[in-house]
Amino acid sequence: LREKMDQEFENIDSSGQWQNLYNEIRNQSQECPYKVAKFPENRNRNRYRDVSPYDHSRVRLENSENDYINASLITMEEAQRRYILTQGPLRNTCGHFWQMIWEQRCKAVIMLNRVIEKGSEKCAQYWPSKQERDMDFSDTGFVVTLVSEDVKPNYTIRLLELKNGKTGETREIYHFNYTTWPDFGVPESPASFLNFLFKVRESGSLGPENGPAVVHCSAGIGRSGTFSLVDTCLVLMDKRKDPSSVDIQKVLLDMREYRMGLIQTPDQLRFSYMAVMEGAKSILEDSALQQKQPEAWQDPEAYLVSSSQSSILSSEKVNGQSDSCTEPHDPGRERDSIHSPKEEKTNALSCKLIAEREIVIQFF
Repeated sequence: LREKMDQEFENIDSSGQWQNLYNEIRNQSQECPYKVAKFPENRNRNRYRDVSPYDHSRVRLENSENDYINASLITMEEAQRRYILTQGPLRNTCGHFWQMIWEQRCKAVIMLNRVIEKGSEKCAQYWPSKQERDMDFSDTGFVVTLVSEDVKPNYTIRLLELKNGKTGETREIYHFNYTTWPDFGVPESPASFLNFLFKVRESGSLGPENGPAVVHCSAGIGRSGTFSLVDTCLVLMDKRKDPSSVDIQKVLLDMREYRMGLIQTPDQLRFSYMAVMEGAKSILEDSALQQKQPEAWQDPEAYLVSSSQSSILSSEKVNGQSDSCTEPHDPGRERDSIHSPKEEKTNALSCKLIAEREIVIQFF
């Protein structure tokens, strides 16, 4: 099975077919109506004018005069995964963001960007710093408190307390922030990205017993689509015990029915394949460890301690394109720092993906 996956990837790579495969996916994607996003009163709630949630899958704010937020609920039934993919909150939508998290009973926020990248604000600072400790969102009645913070070379894990000011009830929310996705690129190796993904999984936050995980970058389609695609494909491979049965292209097309433009560049598509391939090898080789669920990690504080003691995969190099807000085939649309793709000639199998492969994976 591994040889089949490797060979398929090598064939696409050596023949330079990533652009063609990406175009094929883009052409097969069905566009659905997104009328609500274009209402005049919602204009200032959208970060990018060309990234809108479809009407049928948009998340609706409850008990609000205006129920609109630029967020889409993606449901992958066989994988038992639900994600809310959303844009990086604007300064005027941070309160709506936390309201959504409360109402949807989300356990985790997965942030795949930095607040400032290449001198531009990619999302508002919607959680408190160590200096602030608390942030009060008076427009929606929520208070966010920083409980703890564990900073790693490639990511930061925070434990936040979300308080509903109207009822006094509080909940603990994980905040997983992947901090080393390059300004204009994708990670060349999936090593640290998989490490981050598995850390999120170990917390139990992606399980069906919780509300959907909130996943965002700047536009909520490029890096966010990559994270969700890789996670879903690896869940399916584990469930079926047959990695070759998972059609990555079909999974992506299914996800695109819920939110437009997921995976924005051929480079992101290539990276997604690489990450799924490497994760699949780990599934095949470490099946005994997949069933282990450390009891300590059921407690958020204990989980943060355990995460600080575990570094699963190695560092990365970078190459490629930006997480832009539109698909770069259309030069006439507003975009977030799109750069033309550099043709990557390196054979993926020579990228030293297995250089430091002592991987411990817990599947929840």
